[in-house]
Amino acid sequence: MAQGRGGATQATMAIGLVMLALLLLNGELAESEQFTVGDNHGWDFDVINWTNGKTFHADDILEFKYQKGYHNVLKVDSNGYANCKSDNPISTFESGDDHITLARGTHYFICGISNHCSHGNMKIKIIAQ
Repeated sequence: MAQGRGGATQATMAIGLVMLALLLLNGELAESEQFTVGDNHGWDFDVINWTNGKTFHADDILEFKYQKGYHNVLKVDSNGYANCKSDNPISTFESGDDHITLARGTHYFICGISNHCSHGNMKIKIIAQ
């Protein structure tokens, strides 16, 4: 039985709508959220507990706001985080207004200036779902 001119288009649209519904049900199309690390205080001393009560997802954006030259942001591994080791960072950010998009997994950030990490609790651990 031959289909009319719009038959194939309607079938394609129906399949597309089903796929879209499945994605929405699984939450795959959720919009990313932007978080300012430290909220109104920015990336500064005693930010270690800032993550408490927050949920992070892949594609969320962390905004690190701080005084350029006084702080920086280093992405480090778990050892660098635990021991405030800044000698081998994965990435270094120094603009004073850094935007970092999270991938799924665990991320560690510290300040690599002087003893800000070890004595000022300038470090955070983020787990993005």
